[in-house]
Amino acid sequence: MSDGPGGLNEMANVAVVGAQWGDEGKGKIVDWLSERADVVVRFQGGHNAGHTLVINGTTYKLSLLPSGILRPGKLSVIGNGVVVDPWALSAEIEKLKGQGVAVSRENLRVANNATLILPLHRELDNLREAAAGAGKIGTTGRGIGPAYEDKVGRRAIRVNDLADLSSIGTKIDRLLAHHNAVRRGLGVAEIKPETVLAELKEIAPKILPYADAVWDLLDQHRKGGSRILFEGAQGIMLDIDHGTYPFVTSSNTVAGQAANGSGLGPSAVSYVLGIAKAYTTRVGSGPFPTEQANDIGELIGQRGREFGTVTGRKRRCGWFDAVLVRQAIKTSGIQGIALTKLDVLDGIAEIKVGVAYMLDGKRIDRFPAAEEAQKRVEPVYESFEGWTDSTAGARSWSALPGQAVKYVRFLEELIECPVALLSTSPERDDTILMRDPFAD
Repeated sequence: MSDGPGGLNEMANVAVVGAQWGDEGKGKIVDWLSERADVVVRFQGGHNAGHTLVINGTTYKLSLLPSGILRPGKLSVIGNGVVVDPWALSAEIEKLKGQGVAVSRENLRVANNATLILPLHRELDNLREAAAGAGKIGTTGRGIGPAYEDKVGRRAIRVNDLADLSSIGTKIDRLLAHHNAVRRGLGVAEIKPETVLAELKEIAPKILPYADAVWDLLDQHRKGGSRILFEGAQGIMLDIDHGTYPFVTSSNTVAGQAANGSGLGPSAVSYVLGIAKAYTTRVGSGPFPTEQANDIGELIGQRGREFGTVTGRKRRCGWFDAVLVRQAIKTSGIQGIALTKLDVLDGIAEIKVGVAYMLDGKRIDRFPAAEEAQKRVEPVYESFEGWTDSTAGARSWSALPGQAVKYVRFLEELIECPVALLSTSPERDDTILMRDPFAD
């Protein structure tokens, strides 16, 4: 692993966000950076997002737990911006323990004001997707959207409610007044309050040991000089405001959410690192201008093992879209990019990059907000000569083929942002530090 001049010893508080549609390799980058951090905070999303980490040949798959959980001596925090499926969290903890990873209150805390995902949310998610037919959004069916809806509708059950189930009856009634009305409209049986109460009683003892006032805990760590790493899920182009609406997730995925979703003010984030693949992928429905539904797309997908960590769904693959990444950089205040999976492009004779779009005969340099316009954009490509030598496992800038170096420099110019880190395999240490953005 290359540390470069100055190393990362003086790392500031950093927010890590995906600069595409998710699946950019945030898990490995956060894991790599967490060696220098004291606290790792997950600040939005739910168990619809997944990270696959390969450490010393062992594969770990995380959905809710921050990547820092795999580093001994680090505190992992699930912030209030996350919607928590307590059954999924409990199962993930037990699975990691089976792989020899220690998980306890010593290294994991869950915000007591985080919203819970209940079985009724998962069921509603699937019912609505089935009813939507051709108009479905392409959700993972894990109840994320319905849980966020209840949060905004002020009828959610939260982690802290598990500590006082004797007085939760009115909250369940308020929740079911909405859900049973929806269920009647969908033609399915209503849910009884005692069913929800029994579910909560069953799971409460498994989650409450980790509950805490996370905002206060993080404030104490910050005052004490701890270095905090904020870990986002999904990607900026899935942001509920700035993404390819309505084919987006149900939360804000931009870096600004790191403050809202953890309980710390925006001044707590001093550097924003965006993660982008050397190509582009997307899961589910929605526009994808540079998609390659052909042999190239299949080749990239097979080489990159582009299957969802959580769902196993095959990802759609295409060329790097500089317009989208540049837009994500601007809406999220990204100061440096970690470029991943460069090795997937090894041996491809001609590599293309989307540098602009054509919309109704006019060239544009941004992705339009209107859904119908998003469907009509056509990418403008520039072709780039590939390289024959392997980049896989390279740990220094000098070990990269010359054409690969030129490709990285080309992308930097297009996205108007420096590449700070370069990942050349899923392994933790196959990482090149190209710039030192974290030194004070």
